[in-house]
Amino acid sequence: MTQAFSIQQLAAIRARLTGLARDLGFQQLGVTGVDLAEDEVRLEQWLAEGRHGEMNFMARHGRLRSRPAELIPGTARVICVRMDCFPPDAVPAGKILADPGKAYVARYALGRDYHHIVRKRLQKLADALVSEIGPFGYRAFVDSAPVLEKPLARNAGLGWIGKHTNLINSHAGSLFVLGELFTDLPLPVDTPEADHCGSCSACLPACPTGAITAPYQLDARRCISYLTIEYHGVIPEEFRALMGNRVFGCDDCQLACPWNKFAQQARDPGFKARNGLDGAELATLFRWTEAEFLRRTEGSALRRLGYGRWLRNLAIALGNAPGATAVVLALRERGEHPDDVVREHVRSALARHASNGNGSSPDSID
Repeated sequence: MTQAFSIQQLAAIRARLTGLARDLGFQQLGVTGVDLAEDEVRLEQWLAEGRHGEMNFMARHGRLRSRPAELIPGTARVICVRMDCFPPDAVPAGKILADPGKAYVARYALGRDYHHIVRKRLQKLADALVSEIGPFGYRAFVDSAPVLEKPLARNAGLGWIGKHTNLINSHAGSLFVLGELFTDLPLPVDTPEADHCGSCSACLPACPTGAITAPYQLDARRCISYLTIEYHGVIPEEFRALMGNRVFGCDDCQLACPWNKFAQQARDPGFKARNGLDGAELATLFRWTEAEFLRRTEGSALRRLGYGRWLRNLAIALGNAPGATAVVLALRERGEHPDDVVREHVRSALARHASNGNGSSPDSID
């Protein structure tokens, strides 16, 4: 059971948390209360409009997502942390996006799965605090429960939610990941950061599929991150050409944001690109066997796709790639894949090449 602390003691604990977080590799820590009433209204409207697509988990837990004290009874404060995730020494994002024969993977996913990196350090943060003040109530979350992490981080002073709906920090841009400790410690809270987007709207036209329908409004059903990661079915034809070579997530709205001139490379070596995924050829990745996919994505966020969605996304990108012999041959090798979704996207990609005069008839894969 958490002991009672004086106001002075709680202030000292809050100050100590900043040092502990820094020692554990977090770039910033903030504390907020549990009131998310305004965000709850926005969330419910977004859900009512169906903008969450097939992410049914967004609605499954009702208002627990916007009411931390109901999700974890006894929660009085949320300790929010952020960690830079831009992979050090990776091939520049713009260079890969400009090369349609290569696969673009969202920058945060090039290395180890950030969920594991951040959760491990959050647990160490809690353990360190327990060793100094004794037992207290807490639960650690890293995108692992119904938590409105961006509004909480905003309220904790870690940044503001930009027009692209990502959190932006005036000293670090938006290329970072978040984590939370729900706690029963009634710590002093931090001041939210003001919105500094101003008249800038660079992120809106940067979105390849028009998913940012208005400032601060995102339709996930059009978002490449949703389509490549969360969506399991056949991707609508209207989006396939627009997806280009993006096979896992999309960073375009963030890359266009002028605040990311302040983005910092990740200090944690876990974010360093692995398996050459910062510059891999599409055809090479498409030829991975399932065993190779599982081996090379072990400990990576890419593993959550499963082999079928991995091939689906690559097939779309190959359909958008120049019609080199290696591209067409790679597609034809998967023409009889047992997964209906994969087969549909292979057929579609071959049809695109045939229509461009690359001599690959989709009928040849029947």
